[in-house]
Amino acid sequence: MDAQRLIAFIVFSFSLLMLWEAWQDYNRPKTPPAPAAQSPAAPAQGGAPVPTPGAALQAAAPPQADTLARGARAVVRTDVYEAVIDAHGGDLRALTLTAFRDNGDESKPLRLFEERPGRKYLAQSGFVGERLPNHKTVFELQPGTYTLAPGQDRIEVRLKAVSDGVEVIKTYVFHRGSYVIELKQEVINRSATPVSGYPYYQFLRHGQAPEGESAFLYTYTGPAVYTEAGKFQKVSFEDIAKGKQNHVTTAQDGWIAMVQHHFVAAWLPPMQQPNFPREYRTEALGQGEYRAAVITPQISVAPGQAQTVAMRLYAGPQELEKLKALAPGLEYVVDYGWLHILAYPLFLLLSWLNKLAGNWGVAIILLTVIIKLIFYPLSAASYKSMAQLRKLAPRLQAIKERYGDDRQKLHEAMMKLYQEEKINPLGGCLPILVQIPVFIALYWVLLGAVELRQAPFALWITDLSAPDPYYILPLIMAATMFIQMKMSPTPPDPVQAKVMMIMPIVFSVFFFFFPAGLVLYWLINNVLSILQQWRINHVIERAGHGAKAAR
Repeated sequence: MDAQRLIAFIVFSFSLLMLWEAWQDYNRPKTPPAPAAQSPAAPAQGGAPVPTPGAALQAAAPPQADTLARGARAVVRTDVYEAVIDAHGGDLRALTLTAFRDNGDESKPLRLFEERPGRKYLAQSGFVGERLPNHKTVFELQPGTYTLAPGQDRIEVRLKAVSDGVEVIKTYVFHRGSYVIELKQEVINRSATPVSGYPYYQFLRHGQAPEGESAFLYTYTGPAVYTEAGKFQKVSFEDIAKGKQNHVTTAQDGWIAMVQHHFVAAWLPPMQQPNFPREYRTEALGQGEYRAAVITPQISVAPGQAQTVAMRLYAGPQELEKLKALAPGLEYVVDYGWLHILAYPLFLLLSWLNKLAGNWGVAIILLTVIIKLIFYPLSAASYKSMAQLRKLAPRLQAIKERYGDDRQKLHEAMMKLYQEEKINPLGGCLPILVQIPVFIALYWVLLGAVELRQAPFALWITDLSAPDPYYILPLIMAATMFIQMKMSPTPPDPVQAKVMMIMPIVFSVFFFFFPAGLVLYWLINNVLSILQQWRINHVIERAGHGAKAAR
């Protein structure tokens, strides 16, 4: 590999590896869990088994793909949410995160759950069993607006369903400052015979990415399941639709979620009861809609008795430290790709710098400087090699003219020149290769951190997670790339020289669609690289390196 090809490799390697990471993640084969029917069901508390895979939910009335029945409604307003609960099924039909702006229209708050035709995304719950309500049952609900008053820490919304002497009270509990919603279902048996059923909790969602998301940047949208045995597994809509993976598994722990860029909704077990048998499944419902559900052990309530089951629903931003505190493995919904071991420490450092600077953009600049200092010895070796090659450019061009199209003699002559000058033409390759994993990890940190969403930097940059609206940063970055090319050895091949000149333009076009935080990182990195390369070039010229080349 000669100098000009090395430079081209350096510039494009990061982009190629980003695309390779996205392709691998999209096509990575997922190990299908063994069907529960092949092994005995795990006993629940009191000896009750978890349901046979699929039997419980298939026994319930399936949701209608086209329309949802509409009934009495409760609108809940807290300091972080505006939620809509419908009497039909007791569904959570709409959920707006008031602290975040919508992707497509920044004048509106972010809608996480909604019931628009073709864009349905909601949380449902119920029981499978006679005389017990499911997500098609009409509950009694006191309609109106429920507002969390100043000084009030929680607010409750109660729904009730009665059938053949069995009363079920479903209660949603919202807490101040929290994205966790408690859901309690109390079964009161006033009849003369026992009643039993399987509680279930599910998400009904369309299979599309959130509106306003950039199609240029790959981010995962779809179900995810976590268990201690199987760890974190994505179950893509595409695989479910193609019949490759209707995910069914049983476990004593874990959770099921719907993941999208920066946000997640997950059904989590109660904190005081994290381990009990449960079944997870995902399936296609038709009309572009999907279900991700968890089924918990059967309950049995004797006459005159009552029993309560509970589950937590987290629906909010992917704030890493908060997710880690909620449930084991929940932090993995923050997608750092396969370099999580590097990305997580980088995020912690970036967060710490933000606390010091009070600005995420300034934190990115400081982090870039720190990374540049850490890799200074490696990058210095690379720039020293390029500076020496730059001094050899006239002699390399003379060799090219002497041997013309005789590639073998040309190569031999160039190698002889490198040996005479004690220059390794590949001297800049290894240092760059060592740094690439760190660059990729930082890319995923800046792409996945919800903390940067709507975070302003300065002047016209009001959202570091969105592209520069005026393309100023990408254009400045293109200029810095052009300067770097001019400071690098000139390729003796005219075609390669022209390619090197247009690379900044081509590369900057990609960055037009990148979040401003990523472009800011690359811009600062380029500026520091220019200063470092200029300094090394100056030192080498003063020290007389490449004196033979000048003769």
